[in-house]
Amino acid sequence: QATDLYFLARNVSAGSTAEVTSSSPSGGATPRDIYTLGLRVKSTPGKLKGWDYGVELAGQLGNFSDSANGPRLDHRAYAASASGGYTFAKAFGTPRVGLEYSFGSGDSDPTDGDHETFENLFPTNHKFYGFMDFFSWQNVHDARVTGSIKPLKKLTLTLDYHAFWLADTSDYFYQVNGAARRTGGYGINPDAGNYVGSEIDVVATYAVTPWASAQLGYGHFFIGDYVKDTLTADRAEDADFFYAQVVLNF
Repeated sequence: QATDLYFLARNVSAGSTAEVTSSSPSGGATPRDIYTLGLRVKSTPGKLKGWDYGVELAGQLGNFSDSANGPRLDHRAYAASASGGYTFAKAFGTPRVGLEYSFGSGDSDPTDGDHETFENLFPTNHKFYGFMDFFSWQNVHDARVTGSIKPLKKLTLTLDYHAFWLADTSDYFYQVNGAARRTGGYGINPDAGNYVGSEIDVVATYAVTPWASAQLGYGHFFIGDYVKDTLTADRAEDADFFYAQVVLNF
């Protein structure tokens, strides 16, 4: 087993929002001093006769401001993730099936002077919470079923299914970059259902050479009660996503 214990500090000054850059958008994050203490354990590949697992727990303390000159709120938040799977090493294509659950806390009361939304820091959300990049590790429950198989030596097929809920509808629905959705009808809507929707992702990866691979992917998002209750009827629609890429390794 690999075991990681980590401590991360993110300190942003009040001048960050006025940062001048050569490209758009300009300006940085709002002021905050957030400290994260976490524990991550993960099984060593091939040591458990086909089984694998991973668990991560993180807690945060500090302060947070939603604007450049806004009050500093006491920050208390936490997150957790657990996964497990099994690889059929002797079956055709060595298929693997797995389950995963991720949780990031939300703010149950935006008016109480405390900030309880987990600070997502700088992750690779794309890999964990759906390829369509609708979600981050904030104010979310994500239940995931995943599977993969190699029908050919150089071809890998993967299938992921996610179901998403907001941890608390008194908080925002957060984007993949950690920003709250505040426009287009979105905002804090405590009367909405907390089921946001589900996503299915299908990816095919072909290893052309040891240094080049090609990949095709498709995703579909099925909207849930939260989207239907938040957006007007003519805007609440499912979404599709398709991509193709070639990767060259040097």
